[in-house]
Amino acid sequence: MVEIIEGIEIIEWALYITKGKVLIIGDLHLGFEDAIIKEGYLVPKFQFKAIKENLERIFENKEIKKIILNGDVKHEFSRINNQEWDNVYGLLEFLKDRCDVEIILGNHDVIMKKNLESKGYNVKSYFIFDDMIILHGDSIPFEAHDKNTIIIGHEHPSVMLKEGPKAEKYKCFIKGKWKDKTLIVMPSFNPLSEGSDILNDRFLSPFMEEPISNFELFIVGDEVYNFGKVKNLVSRYTSEGL
Repeated sequence: MVEIIEGIEIIEWALYITKGKVLIIGDLHLGFEDAIIKEGYLVPKFQFKAIKENLERIFENKEIKKIILNGDVKHEFSRINNQEWDNVYGLLEFLKDRCDVEIILGNHDVIMKKNLESKGYNVKSYFIFDDMIILHGDSIPFEAHDKNTIIIGHEHPSVMLKEGPKAEKYKCFIKGKWKDKTLIVMPSFNPLSEGSDILNDRFLSPFMEEPISNFELFIVGDEVYNFGKVKNLVSRYTSEGL
């Protein structure tokens, strides 16, 4: 395991807070396949099975007392498709038999908030743990100014690694600063979502207001690799003409 900061480990596309034994995953976008099929594309439905298998592997290797779903549990904005109903509640049933579950509201989840609350699930705008705030990242609550560490999703960070004519995209974590705070940006836990290449430097979150050249880059492949600062990767590609 690789610590992204003291006390927080990267496990695959998730974060694990050793104190409290808390697992954080985000941007599941359950129902993504049905949304694609509705647009006329034929795709096999495997994301829910793959997500559960990934979680089962983590549960086998780590003691987890609480899991935090950090926003965009569902995919579609304006409706709840059949796959979302089945997958969201199927996942929550799967998780609640293993640990406590906290749900952080993402911008894709608003339409489902009342349904989740009516079934007894606690839906929050953010979750505070010691001197840390965990939130989706599509907006900045006042409370974020009072914490030293901020963990967000929303951006689905990934990076395209190139070697000659070969290029391959990997999900990644990035760690930098927002004002005087440590900011950690998590990738999507959805295996279908490759993510947005951070080297294009186009971001949606208001937390990402400064260039990321001094952010640290952690790439998730067969293991977790600390690539150092983003600017070093950009410099390498520029100097090699890639």
